[in-house]
Amino acid sequence: MNICDNAGMSESPHHTRLPPALYVVATPIGNLGDITLRALDTLKSVDRVAAEDTRVSGQLLAHFAISKPLVSIREHNEREAAEKVIAWIAAGEAVAYVSDAGTPAVSDPGARLVAAVRAAGLMVVPIPGVSAVTAALSAAGVESGAWLFHGFLPPKTGARRAQLQALAALPAALVFYEAPHRIEETLADMAAVLDSARRVTLARELTKKFESIVTLPLRDAPAWLAADPNHVRGEFVVIVHAPLAEVAIDAEAMRVLDILQGALPPTLAAKLASQITGRSKAELYKMSLAMKPQG
Repeated sequence: MNICDNAGMSESPHHTRLPPALYVVATPIGNLGDITLRALDTLKSVDRVAAEDTRVSGQLLAHFAISKPLVSIREHNEREAAEKVIAWIAAGEAVAYVSDAGTPAVSDPGARLVAAVRAAGLMVVPIPGVSAVTAALSAAGVESGAWLFHGFLPPKTGARRAQLQALAALPAALVFYEAPHRIEETLADMAAVLDSARRVTLARELTKKFESIVTLPLRDAPAWLAADPNHVRGEFVVIVHAPLAEVAIDAEAMRVLDILQGALPPTLAAKLASQITGRSKAELYKMSLAMKPQG
């Protein structure tokens, strides 16, 4: 993790008491400086903190000089532990829930806990903050506006390809999480099942020291991974951009565009190709984006 030198704060004994509720608190995914002031104030003010991993969350609390009782709520015990949380809230306590990193219940434990607390008629309060999904989308340049967050694909090739096939025709960007030990297989399956001309953004190690974000045609993604051992390290957000609308461009326009886009940025290549061939600049620009990797 990247720890900001000025991030630590001392806990004040004079925080306003929070109403009894479950406070779902987003925490940094890498750089501790990304924690929000409201998240810090909430963690200082609750009666106890439920955590996906008390060791990980204990380090976070210690960094900000926050001392609270910690209880473990992991995926395997979430339903049972929810009864304890419900009892605490019903008795008048404010309880925070944090996952190891990012926003709880978004491809992380927490959804069952939240559902149980709400079903018991108790209050759930979101404390928003860092999310790998929104961080990656903000830097990916998704132009369609429509996107679907899928989370993790199945680990087995057959099931993974079946899910990709079901998503292939959607007119939206597709957003996935993937682990480093499966990223090569997943991108190979994506290139085989989806239109290999679709652009894909690979965002790895977001907010950390070795963060990298690259956009390129899906067909080139496996080669990009293989080019450097460091490219397969770290947790990934994979954004497959929406399918390009089919455009009918004659062979001569394609030939001119291919020549120009080899030496020029997509916008200028499309502009000059449009002036030379009389074809739509917008259509040529879309084709140039599909043909030319973006670093």
